[in-house]
Amino acid sequence: MSYFEQFMKANAAYVDLHGTAHLPIKPKTRVAIVTCMDSRLHVAQALGLALGDAHILRNAGGRVTDDMLRSLVISQQQMGTREIVVLHHTDCGAQTFTNEAFAEQLARDLGVDVAEQDFLPFTDVVESVKEDVQLLRQSPLIPDDVVINGAYYDVDTGKIIAVTEA
Repeated sequence: MSYFEQFMKANAAYVDLHGTAHLPIKPKTRVAIVTCMDSRLHVAQALGLALGDAHILRNAGGRVTDDMLRSLVISQQQMGTREIVVLHHTDCGAQTFTNEAFAEQLARDLGVDVAEQDFLPFTDVVESVKEDVQLLRQSPLIPDDVVINGAYYDVDTGKIIAVTEA
């Protein structure tokens, strides 16, 4: 049985728990969370969020990219969010490579030239959070009255640590 088939079977049990209540399209807390795709992060559980509480936007490294900005603008302008949380984590895969080494690997394995592509690797989780918070604060697409905070999740303990401005 494939994982997809297992997922479909598990979904049948989930449907019974879900019920038929229609949740509003706009998140209850008016918060959007920018975080990593890492499978070890259960963001909703770690923050005490229920279904319908917040937008959780994920990509590799939890980095603020053009597409992440696109999603945040839609979240704010169409769905009413007024707060952003940048949430990176320890032991991130984006800390395990450099752009140069990854470009070499992709050239070797896939025969493609991505030497100019920035995959947004980082070495310091606190600094990466600060960088992304600053990008959001400087973006003309994010209104000045939007509250922006940063933190990181410790994958070994589950603890979330606030990152303050330097």
